[in-house]
Amino acid sequence: MTAPPLLRAPLLVALAFAAIACASDPAATTSATSSGAGGAGGAGGAGGSGGGMLSPAPQGWYPGLVEPSIRTGGQRGLLDLRGLVHAHSVYSHDACDNAPRDEQTDAINAPCFDDFRRDMCKVGHDFILLTDHNESFGRTEFPEVLLYREERGDVLVLRGGKPVANRAACPDGGPGVLLLGGTESATIAAGLEGHVPGTVAERQAVYGDATPEAIEKLKAAGAVSILQHTEDWTVEQLTTLPIDGFEMYNLHANAKKSAGEALLLLTKLSTNPGDLPLSDLVFLPLFVEDPIYLASWGSTLAAGARRVTTMGTDCHRNSFPAKLPDGERVDSYRRMMLWFSNHLLVTPDAQGGWDDRSLKDALRAGRNYGAFEILGYPLGFDYHATEGAAVREMGGEASIAKGARLSVTLPRLAEIDPTAPPPVLRVRILRAKAGGWDVAAEGPGALDFTPKAAGAYRAEVRITPKHLRRYLSTYAPLADREVPWIYANAIYVVD
Repeated sequence: MTAPPLLRAPLLVALAFAAIACASDPAATTSATSSGAGGAGGAGGAGGSGGGMLSPAPQGWYPGLVEPSIRTGGQRGLLDLRGLVHAHSVYSHDACDNAPRDEQTDAINAPCFDDFRRDMCKVGHDFILLTDHNESFGRTEFPEVLLYREERGDVLVLRGGKPVANRAACPDGGPGVLLLGGTESATIAAGLEGHVPGTVAERQAVYGDATPEAIEKLKAAGAVSILQHTEDWTVEQLTTLPIDGFEMYNLHANAKKSAGEALLLLTKLSTNPGDLPLSDLVFLPLFVEDPIYLASWGSTLAAGARRVTTMGTDCHRNSFPAKLPDGERVDSYRRMMLWFSNHLLVTPDAQGGWDDRSLKDALRAGRNYGAFEILGYPLGFDYHATEGAAVREMGGEASIAKGARLSVTLPRLAEIDPTAPPPVLRVRILRAKAGGWDVAAEGPGALDFTPKAAGAYRAEVRITPKHLRRYLSTYAPLADREVPWIYANAIYVVD
């Protein structure tokens, strides 16, 4: 069967990458190919252009070096927890180079399972909301779909005596990662607390249904309802379906839009890898804002719907087995998980703790911002509204009549190399309109803005990453291109 037009370009890119992998690294053709050794900085460490070592070595952060999660010390007593919303494990039929299970025994691909578990620990996230596809997820029970392994020190979160999440342990003895189960089928059901009732066939029918009735069943099972791949949905659907939100960015969709640039990178990988950026920056030439996503986001909120938006990693470890100069496959779980994350502002319990429901409460409420940490880890970002002494968080409502003011705090980059040229930052507040967004206020520093008109207002921080120039080789002009660094969810201003 011929691939649909929208899929042909990325499919060709994937096949081309696979062809190079076959030619240069026979081991990369097997389903058991791991993502490579090395620590959080990748196998090449502080690699320079084309993955070579820099001289002199960086003083501070460099792309691929993981900074610890903020966790505590958030604004107004909230915990700033970072993680993934939309990730695929061995329980998706198309993960693991399309071989997540043995065709004869149905056993899972153990090396790929281990890749996910190892790499999620390397990137230092607090949580992952798994979103596996229906065929495998729907016929696999909890806690198996939570990647649970008692022998590795995992601890299940139980509710009503049943497993609802997995506090997955990491081999370095760190805090581990909270894994929540879920599916990307007709829609995303993130954070299911168990399968919906019924037989395997009946539950799979619900997961594969995008009707309001099916969505309500997913929410009744504990899920946050999110529409994936926003380009595939109309504004009417985003507005009228009983969902909690949709994606403001998706890495897979970004790759599709940049298939031509991916082919150029592929050619350089084959002929002159020294022309490539640092391996962990390989996607920077492909990184573009998607006008469809931005237009749908603005139009939906301008129509009066209140929706949380998320950034979807959509990692599968199934597209680009070719190895970059750092010795790691292009689409390793680590590399995909490292690029960006969702930051949920979570209300802690009386002991300062949090669990799966704390995360989902924050997500449903809209207390989320996305950050492209591959450009640098942000510290101190804040977006909120005030009505006198009262504070309204992202996702909340503020009244003009009560003196609503919108405030954005400019973050700083964690551990930035003092020898590198500084990045240029720009803060914006934008108001939703049909077809997109109007800039309501902008500047190089913190913003305080008094809105005069009701509407949905989001904040963003943009960055011109001059500090990355030394890592870009022949792509050095990208250091002078402004790109988004932080997307924050909206605050809803009323009269």
